[in-house]
Amino acid sequence: MSAVKIFSLARQTSRIVRPAGTLASRSYTSAAKATSIKPQEFYYVNNTDPSMEMTDITDRAAQTIFWTELFRGAAVTLAHIFKEPATINYPFEKGPLSPRFRGEHALRRYPSGEERCIACKLCEAICPAQAITIEAEERADGSRRTTRYDIDMTKCIYCGFCQEACPTASIGPLFCLDGDGLRRTDRLAQLTGNVALLTTGVAAQGMLTTEPRA
Repeated sequence: MSAVKIFSLARQTSRIVRPAGTLASRSYTSAAKATSIKPQEFYYVNNTDPSMEMTDITDRAAQTIFWTELFRGAAVTLAHIFKEPATINYPFEKGPLSPRFRGEHALRRYPSGEERCIACKLCEAICPAQAITIEAEERADGSRRTTRYDIDMTKCIYCGFCQEACPTASIGPLFCLDGDGLRRTDRLAQLTGNVALLTTGVAAQGMLTTEPRA
């Protein structure tokens, strides 16, 4: 009895250590064992031959002769013609903007026309992209006025930190999408103390009428 067991164990061991012919056959054999599929079995994944039953032949002939798939696609197109369009004719039509939209920058003024900016340079210091450049001079009464307020819009990341840091709510975004340009110089927003001027052609008075954030 023990001799039979030893003989059986030797046969199983010989099957395990028996080398395969190639690496591909070895990997295929291991994959077949893992999926419980015999090596001589396989799945045919290519397109099968068309059915020769009369109903299937009739359906294929109808699709070829009457272009049923073409009319099915045309029906989908006609159904969308009468639906409300999902797009707008920009720039002649513009969609609504979120209250949290951050666009081009502009300087606010008081109702009297006096500029809000006091040239404290907090916005220049907090700007993570270092896109703001401010120059100032003293007035006759000792207060400061801004002579240069430039924002390089090629560096600006529209984070809104300058708006949050401003103690007088002087700087804020324009609610306007027309901030593109064809040249690099078109992306330089020059905001001076006298006039809020954007070289991109955006009207600055659109920002002057906007109430500052509380």
